[in-house]
Amino acid sequence: MSREYNIQMVDLGAQYKELKTEINSRMQEVLESSAYINGPAVRTFENNLSQFLQVDHVVSCGNGTDALQIALMALDLSPGDEVIIPSFTYVATAEVIALLGLKPVMVDADYDTFNIDCKQLETVITSRSKVIIPVHLFGQCCDMDKIMQIANQHNLYVIEDNAQSIGAEYSFDNGTKAKAGTIGHIGCTSFYPSKNLGAYGDGGAIMTKDESLAYKIRRIANHGQSKKYHHDLVGVNSRLDSLQACVLDAKLMRLKKYNAQRADLAMHYSKELESLEQIIVPSLFTKSEHVYHQYTLKVLGGKRDELKEHLNNNGIPSMIYYPIPLYAQDAYKQYHAGTVQETTERLCKEVLSLPMHPNMTRDQADFITSKIKSFYS
Repeated sequence: MSREYNIQMVDLGAQYKELKTEINSRMQEVLESSAYINGPAVRTFENNLSQFLQVDHVVSCGNGTDALQIALMALDLSPGDEVIIPSFTYVATAEVIALLGLKPVMVDADYDTFNIDCKQLETVITSRSKVIIPVHLFGQCCDMDKIMQIANQHNLYVIEDNAQSIGAEYSFDNGTKAKAGTIGHIGCTSFYPSKNLGAYGDGGAIMTKDESLAYKIRRIANHGQSKKYHHDLVGVNSRLDSLQACVLDAKLMRLKKYNAQRADLAMHYSKELESLEQIIVPSLFTKSEHVYHQYTLKVLGGKRDELKEHLNNNGIPSMIYYPIPLYAQDAYKQYHAGTVQETTERLCKEVLSLPMHPNMTRDQADFITSKIKSFYS
C-alpha cells in the first residue's frame, strides 16, 4: 500500500518536471554562449536575488560552507578570536571557524524554536569574542532583535547562517520587517539541491548591505583579485556555475509560492498530529515567518527511534537533524569545556523530521500522519 504513494523527503524529480521546459531553455542558452563561469546568467541571478531579499549586495559562491568561510575571512579576525554559534546545528557552522584558526564557542538551544538561546549569549562573551553566527534553523529566524542588541553592546559582528530559511520574513519590535539573512552585517546561504531554493549541484551566496564588505567579499571569492592577475588579498576559488544560476533563477521566481506550499503542508501536519500527547509539533516564533525547510517533531518518551523505524517499515522516510551535539563530535570536543548543554542533548534524542516539499500531495501527507497515529494506537 505504501509503495503507491512514493513518498520522498524531497521530491526534486517532480519539481524538475514542473520547470523542465524553462530550465532546459535557460541551460541551452548558456551552453550555446559557453559563458560557464561568472557569465550573464550568474549576474542576472545575483541581481534578482538582491531584489527579492531587498539587500544591496549579493555575491554568489561555490556552496554554503564557502559562504560562511568567506564571510569570516572578510572580517580581518585573528587566530584565537572567538565566534559564538549554537551547539545544535550542522557541522559546517563550526567547521569554517576551526579551519581559519578561530575558536567556536557553542551555546545551548531554545527548546521551543530549536534556535540559539539568546538568554545564554551574554554569558559566553569574553574579550576575545568577535562574531555571533545565529543559525535560522529549519525555516524560521532567531530572535534578531535580541541578537543585534547584544552584538551592538559588545561591538560584535553578526553573520546570519540562512541556509535553511531563505525567504522567511522577520518582524522587528519596532514594526519594521526584513528578510532572513539581511539583518546582520553579513548573511550566508546554501543552494544545496534539497534547500528551499536549491540548485542541481552545489552553490551558495553571501549578502550584505555594506558596500565595502561586499567589495572585499567579491574579491576574496575570486582568488583575492581586484582585477585579473592583481591579487590584493588572500582569497579562495569559489564560484557559482552559470548552469546552476539558470536553475536557481527559475526557482527564485517561484520561491514565495513554494514556501507557502510548505507552510500549508506544515499546518496540515500539525492539525493532524497536535492531539498526540507523545509528540510536540513545531512551535511558531511570533517574530518570524516559518518557511519549513524541515518539519521537525519532538518525539517524547524515548520513542523517537522506534517511530522512525515504524515509518520506514511503511515506506515513509524521515531524518534526524541532528543526532549529536557539535561539542560532542570528536573534531570539536577540544573547543568545549565539557559542560553538557541540556536542551541540545534533549533535542538530539527527540527530533524527527518528516517529508517536506512543495510537491507533496494531501493523500501522501494523510498517509504519513495516519501511520504516526497508528504507532500510538
